[in-house]
Amino acid sequence: MNTQQGKTPTTLAVALAFATVYIVWGSTYFFIQKALTGFPPFFLGSFRFLASGLLMMIWALVQGEKVFDFKHIKPAIITGLLLLFIGNGVVIWVEQFLPSAMVAIMVSSSPLWFVLLDKPKWRENLNSKSTIIGLLIGFAGVVLLFSERIMSSFSSLNSGRDMLAMGLVILGSMAWSGGSLYSKYNSSNQSATVSTTWQMLTAGLAFLPCSIVSGELSGFEFSTVPSDAWFAIVYLVIFGSIVGFSAYVWLLKVQPATRVSTYAYVNPVVAVLLGVFFAKESISQIQILGLMVILGSVLLINLNKYRKTPKSVCATA
Repeated sequence: MNTQQGKTPTTLAVALAFATVYIVWGSTYFFIQKALTGFPPFFLGSFRFLASGLLMMIWALVQGEKVFDFKHIKPAIITGLLLLFIGNGVVIWVEQFLPSAMVAIMVSSSPLWFVLLDKPKWRENLNSKSTIIGLLIGFAGVVLLFSERIMSSFSSLNSGRDMLAMGLVILGSMAWSGGSLYSKYNSSNQSATVSTTWQMLTAGLAFLPCSIVSGELSGFEFSTVPSDAWFAIVYLVIFGSIVGFSAYVWLLKVQPATRVSTYAYVNPVVAVLLGVFFAKESISQIQILGLMVILGSVLLINLNKYRKTPKSVCATA
């Protein structure tokens, strides 16, 4: 997903990157669940991101990229900690206590944090009615999508512990949004490949002491990991991390952050549809309504782009 500095990316490249983030990241819910049948949570994060980062580093070196430039490494380290370690790490930890549907809803608040934290774009975003309405409708759609699961899981919640966990998920969503914006505004002159490499290596190293302190490695043996879990982690390394995350980092460079943040609404849609087609899960009418609302919100968020297109064509004619 590299482009030459200053060169406008093609519509096809942007569309492919969005499709990758939407579809691949939507499928990772399923594969993370599979991987956790053989790998402890924090060790899974460490193994996944270290493997991805090392593979990316090899590729970057082969391509002649400037990998060991501290000026570029520093923002990548900060972004990796905010995005992958705090953002993902919180989700991994709280899923020990909270239903995954509830976590998915709170994670889907990320696009709202993008708007609130993106100070350079406040005037543009807050003055765009279609963007604000689209973000609110998208979040409502995610709530509809998981409403039945949430209602059935309320009785199992432990008020004190789970309130803390929900608060942590919100903080994790803020960290993800803040890290994404930091990456957008502080690594514009850096190769997306190099940036992604150091972000993943940073997260992988940060997860390792968490795994050790929590005692995950006590009694863990690679020989006991089932083949399904191995297949899942290979998918997460190659597609979830290298392909999906690289596309995301690149999109942040070339697209408005609010538009990129729509992945948080589309990913649950993909996850539900994969469950229907491959895990033979049923889908209710209220879930179908939620899917339609989410897709409509994504169109609303992109409405300004569609409106501006004819003007730009006339200007260049």
